[in-house]
Amino acid sequence: MRLFVFGLGYSANRFIARHGGQFIGIAGTIRTAGKSAARDIETLVFNPDVTDPGIADHLASADALLVSVPPGTDGDPVLRTFGSVIAASGIRRIIYLSSVGVYGDHQGAWIDETAPVSGEGRRKARIDAEDAWRAVAGDRTTILRIAGIYGPGRNALENLKTGKAHRIFKPGQVFNRIHVDDIATSVAAAFDHAQTGIFNLCDDEPAPPQDVVTYAAALMGIAPPPEQNFDDAEMSPMARSFYASNNRISNARLKRELGVKLAFPTYREGLTALWEQREV
Repeated sequence: MRLFVFGLGYSANRFIARHGGQFIGIAGTIRTAGKSAARDIETLVFNPDVTDPGIADHLASADALLVSVPPGTDGDPVLRTFGSVIAASGIRRIIYLSSVGVYGDHQGAWIDETAPVSGEGRRKARIDAEDAWRAVAGDRTTILRIAGIYGPGRNALENLKTGKAHRIFKPGQVFNRIHVDDIATSVAAAFDHAQTGIFNLCDDEPAPPQDVVTYAAALMGIAPPPEQNFDDAEMSPMARSFYASNNRISNARLKRELGVKLAFPTYREGLTALWEQREV
């Protein structure tokens, strides 16, 4: 199959690096000319001000599409520009990378893909984008709702090393996470299975954020930063907004219907591997 990717970022490049060999040709978009991408693939610029005219030609010949461009306040930029092209194309499989943030707050309860979604601002934009993709190409589209991403260069070990780690304590607060390699595995499985629908892409163990930092510090043999109360901690509005949702998210459908076996079922396996392989 020929693959086209909207958004050659952290997760998409990891997928291509690990599974790109299954495609006979790969092209994708970058926001800025000259930005590097995994493997020897053709890159085309796509941003609010520039749209490479070659993108439409690639979409016309693509068999598979991976979309990791987030929506903006004015909707999904891919569908706004190429919705009619994609609707009329011969693309067989579309994987849209969304976020578990669409669920809003379920007060620490276990939830799956049947849980109601809600929210304003960025969350509402995600919900609307999911609906739009289903409307344009519903029977070809798989939506992966992704938890907090970590991996080489993006993890608690790196944050400790650079002095950016914080142990924020909010009673009862937990988050799910997912290693970027497990994202790559799940995207590959989604392409392999002609399975339409929504799948939560997250680890097995939702955990308090301060526990992750404490574990990373123990691996490094250093003292963790002092714990800070959420109400008193200095945080950006965006960082604070993540704490408005408290969910334990199930990945059972991902495992059952796509056959995914996580390499890093909890943050402990993921951080330990990063530390031992010095991929901090």
